[in-house]
Amino acid sequence: MNINIPLSLYIHIPWCIKKCPYCDFNSYAQKDILPEKEYIDALIQDLDQDLFIQDAIQNDCDKRPFTSIFFGGGTPSLFSGKSIEAILNAVAKRYPFSSDIEITLEANPGTIEHTPFQDYRLAGVNRISLGAQSFQDDKLKALGRVHQAQETHQAIESIQKANFNSYNIDLMYGLPDQTLEDARFDLETALQYSPPHLSWYNLTLEPNTIFHHQPPSLPDEDILWDIQNMGFDILAARGFNHYEVSAFSEPGFECQHNLNYWQFGDYIGIGAGAHGKITRLNLNSSSSLHSSSNSSSNSNSKWIIQRTAKTRFPKNYLETKKNNTFNTNLRSLSEQDIIFEFMLNNLRLAKGFSLELFEQRTGLAFSLLEHMIKKARSKDLLCFQNNQFQTTELGRRFLNDLISLFLPEK
Repeated sequence: MNINIPLSLYIHIPWCIKKCPYCDFNSYAQKDILPEKEYIDALIQDLDQDLFIQDAIQNDCDKRPFTSIFFGGGTPSLFSGKSIEAILNAVAKRYPFSSDIEITLEANPGTIEHTPFQDYRLAGVNRISLGAQSFQDDKLKALGRVHQAQETHQAIESIQKANFNSYNIDLMYGLPDQTLEDARFDLETALQYSPPHLSWYNLTLEPNTIFHHQPPSLPDEDILWDIQNMGFDILAARGFNHYEVSAFSEPGFECQHNLNYWQFGDYIGIGAGAHGKITRLNLNSSSSLHSSSNSSSNSNSKWIIQRTAKTRFPKNYLETKKNNTFNTNLRSLSEQDIIFEFMLNNLRLAKGFSLELFEQRTGLAFSLLEHMIKKARSKDLLCFQNNQFQTTELGRRFLNDLISLFLPEK
């Protein structure tokens, strides 16, 4: 039996010039010369370990090609084009790529943070995600960013000159002391470049960040609501497809890597602190799909879905090369966990999900969801149209309440 679920690769580069006060990602300020060669060697050894496991659980199935590769961080653009090329070449020698593979590299503006974008293009990267955040210097300073607006303009122009047809501009709203007009300025400035994709999302105060312990002065809920509605109207008028909570694209330029996450696809994660999700056959399952009791196991599923996590701190990660123990956590999801994670991701998408996708990606019977779906529809948080379950306008506004209906029972 083939596992017909898309497979992606996530590669984590954990270093930044400076740790931003709002950032809760696994990233660390660069203090010394980056150990690029040593880290690349560790990444490939990490990948070899995961591919060995992947091959072992595939039985006699053909290898699923990577449909996307994503360099995230941190700031991957701290690595040279040659280093990125070396990583991609090593991956390609070990595993097949789909013919239309999307390869994204996150980058920040500023010449101190990256080599020319053309070098990344030549390395095999075909999509850039640029962390602009704002086009106003006072807002960038408040966010602790190391670049200025002029460098963002230069970076976008360089991306376009390097023939990146697909790229994303990352913008935030709800910034310290931001007004409606400030947010409009940032959005309209970005749109002057006609980007094929925009990530536009609200600044949140995440635990274990400087902003969480020392909160800045943020816009109140009424201003945030006005900013959000203004932005949605502007982007809709420009023909952008609001395909995910904070993602907007021209037709055909949706981020394929993130879509794979949201649609509960598989992905291998390598690098310090990287996470992965892998599906394998459940040899104990007597049939492809079963209705089920409220068991916390996933024995009734035709799949076993596992989460992986890698050693978090870069120094420790590099040391694990010696004993090849990059995984710090490998766990199988229960049926209830699978249902919740599927819904957590898919309900972010405007088009929602189909019954067929749920069964195909989880290996579970749709009957397990029916009582939860019924409750969500009774609250007008979920609807069914075009053979898809979709969040309603009320559901989008109260997405956390909708998702909570699918939490595992305690």
